[in-house]
Amino acid sequence: MTALRQYLGVWRIPGAPMLLITGIIGRLGIGMTPLALLLVVEQVTGRYSLAAVAGGIYAVAGAALSPVAGRIADRIGPSPVLLVTAVAHPLALIGLLLASRSGADGLVAIYLTAGVAGATYPPLTAAIRGAWNDLTAPASGRYHLRNTALAAETSLFEIVFVLGPLLVAGFVLVADATAALVGAAVVTLAGTTAVALGRVMRGWRPHPREHHARGLGPLRLAGFPALLVCVASLGIAFGAAGVIVPAFAGNYRAADSESLAGVLLAVWGIGSAVGGFWFGVRKPALNMTRQFAALLAALAGSFAIFALMPTPLALGVALVVGGATIAPALTLENTLVGRITPAGMLNEAYTWVVTMSVAASAAGGAVAGLIVDHAGGVPWAFLFAGASVAVGAGVAALPAGPIRRAETASVRLEEPVPA
Repeated sequence: MTALRQYLGVWRIPGAPMLLITGIIGRLGIGMTPLALLLVVEQVTGRYSLAAVAGGIYAVAGAALSPVAGRIADRIGPSPVLLVTAVAHPLALIGLLLASRSGADGLVAIYLTAGVAGATYPPLTAAIRGAWNDLTAPASGRYHLRNTALAAETSLFEIVFVLGPLLVAGFVLVADATAALVGAAVVTLAGTTAVALGRVMRGWRPHPREHHARGLGPLRLAGFPALLVCVASLGIAFGAAGVIVPAFAGNYRAADSESLAGVLLAVWGIGSAVGGFWFGVRKPALNMTRQFAALLAALAGSFAIFALMPTPLALGVALVVGGATIAPALTLENTLVGRITPAGMLNEAYTWVVTMSVAASAAGGAVAGLIVDHAGGVPWAFLFAGASVAVGAGVAALPAGPIRRAETASVRLEEPVPA
């Protein structure tokens, strides 16, 4: 009942239902668009390699431009930025579909529009996480709900990566990949517009000018680059898992490897969601950096255990248990960003987190693929992923390290207001 009361407390925050529900709908494109884009380009060119290049351009453009959008949102507010990108992104996707009508002859236009689509993807995740920090600021009297709110946001966000590919599969089954890309554009437009016009985003107030980012912005903050190292370590591991688990499934059951891989990754996500729900009702640790390091270490150890699993059933059980550390670790990651970043830089800081995560995930997947094919196979690839997370755990675990010093010294770190 205590857990239920805490989550009900979050739900009753003015504007919270919009962030929790509509915010997920608006971000379904994160799980839909890359896959739908890949399928569209492959259909018109007949080559997955060319489709992969389009997907890479989309991802790189988004990673490169999102911090710029985040800085603008910190200056003028998230609502105008979300509204502009909510329209520009779907238009770019429509442009890509028009370019694809020329087949391989339109490849240059396809790549160009893929880049524009990536660059204009709405910075919705950064805006929502920044909003949760504002809604649970110490002065609001809701500080005691911050851990629960960010845990809810993190756990629900897992749905994007489960439902997104399933929706694409559904569109392809009843229509084609083009319909899937249009569907991604529609949910992004509708969901982002609704959040942008909601009371939370419209109620945004400018932060003091001295808190605005200049130059390198959050990258100059004490502790933030070290925190990005931890973000990258997680991103590498998650990207690697997206390659390793399907490879494991293919080695065990080649005839139905895609379905088996989907089940295994899904149960990993279920474990994460359960862990996130449990973590959201726990009292925040006094030394959050040490708790973050412990969770990263536990996650690193789970990858070592995955490497020893002989069958899909055994791996599935291990994934559920190991996955329980994921959402809590990500919740602490998001909380630490809010603690060491001035309010006037929060949107940009969270976009840097997303950018680093996406880039590291792509690198992790590429390296894991090489290990699976040429350097020892699945077990060694799992160990590579675990070693990556262990690096992040080591950075966070330093007693007098930059993250801990930044957390301790931050003027934003205050005692929770009693419930």
